[in-house]
Amino acid sequence: MLAPLAHRLRPRSFDELVGQEHILGPGGLVRRFHEAGQLPSMIFWGGPGCGKTTLAMVLARDVGADFHPLSAVTAGVGDIKKISKQARENREMSRKTVLFLDEIHRFNRAQQDILLGPVEEGVLILLGATTENPSFSVITPLLSRSRVVVLKPLTEEHILVLLNRGLALLREDDGVQVSVVDEALSLLAAYAQGDARRALNLLETVVTNMPPDTSVVTPAELEPFLEGRWLAYDKSGEEHYNQISAFIKSMRAGDPDAALYWLGRMLESGEDPLYCARRMIRFASEDIGNASPQALQMAINARQAYEVLGSPEGEMSLMQAAVYLAVAPKSDAVYLAAKRVKKELKQTGHLPVPMQVRNAPTSLMKKLDYGRGYVNPHRAAETGGPLLECLPEGLRERHFYRPTRNGFEETISRRLQERRGKKKKD
Repeated sequence: MLAPLAHRLRPRSFDELVGQEHILGPGGLVRRFHEAGQLPSMIFWGGPGCGKTTLAMVLARDVGADFHPLSAVTAGVGDIKKISKQARENREMSRKTVLFLDEIHRFNRAQQDILLGPVEEGVLILLGATTENPSFSVITPLLSRSRVVVLKPLTEEHILVLLNRGLALLREDDGVQVSVVDEALSLLAAYAQGDARRALNLLETVVTNMPPDTSVVTPAELEPFLEGRWLAYDKSGEEHYNQISAFIKSMRAGDPDAALYWLGRMLESGEDPLYCARRMIRFASEDIGNASPQALQMAINARQAYEVLGSPEGEMSLMQAAVYLAVAPKSDAVYLAAKRVKKELKQTGHLPVPMQVRNAPTSLMKKLDYGRGYVNPHRAAETGGPLLECLPEGLRERHFYRPTRNGFEETISRRLQERRGKKKKD
């Protein structure tokens, strides 16, 4: 009873789990594993309080596995080796071993490498948990040996279910006599922003700290506990997405002041500066492209500068890049071209490579006309010869890339028009 409410309320069975219907509901990936009695290595990616640890505990218990929880914040290579040794002994007795590694993104590359052997051999079933994008924080070999399972923030309806369970437990185990009106519970659910732990901890704090003469908790009684905390920034919650969206759209709109404000606000709130840098790198290609080709290099340089300097000095490089990206000429022509190419590939499939642009390293391939008709464009430009056709038959009139008249793309547009004009003459 001395344990926090969120810990005491952890589900003990699969059917008690709340939320995550996309993986736990009928036909969901994790449910299918559970029903088949299987437990592969998985990495659970989701925000705080969405159920990663609880899900791992339930799955390990239901397959009768030896469960070893570790936190990457405090664990080291020695802990992994010790558990791996135990796992090999368990395997000799036909018993499974689950290593639950919380905050797996905190392990460096060398530490993650230690996991590869035991996981590859099937000695260990790895259940990792991370709030960070595994593509950036987990090494590729480990990702290839595991399934990444995305957990979504719990909805307010899910949180309400847990709050009512928590209130019932407090009454039964702790003798709490205070009741909470529905409006107050809904306020707590909204405040939690998908984090069950936050909601339950706050519920426990509220009901155990009411004045002795208070029997009912209303929204008014909640105000002292919520005041000044509504601007709390959760790196994987709603405000995270709202603010990064505002940052990107400010740069897209050409507003450097707004871009600086939202970048500064995220950094002050504890957002990972490298996350902001990655979004700027993407923005440089997606929203600026060849209108200002140096924008991509500017964004990459800002990320590298931050890695060298760290905070707070390196944040100035991010600010500089944000201003440049905001005022640079914009074009999404490359982004749209990529979408057109994907659409074309779905429609026409894998068309054969034209003979004139095929590789011909052997005499046999040359006899089969590989490379026949190829004219080096450098020589063709000198002699005025015909342009080289590089697209498959049937696609030679397709123009996937359609540059704008903004920035350097105006020059590109003019060059392409000249090329297409010459092509028609040929």
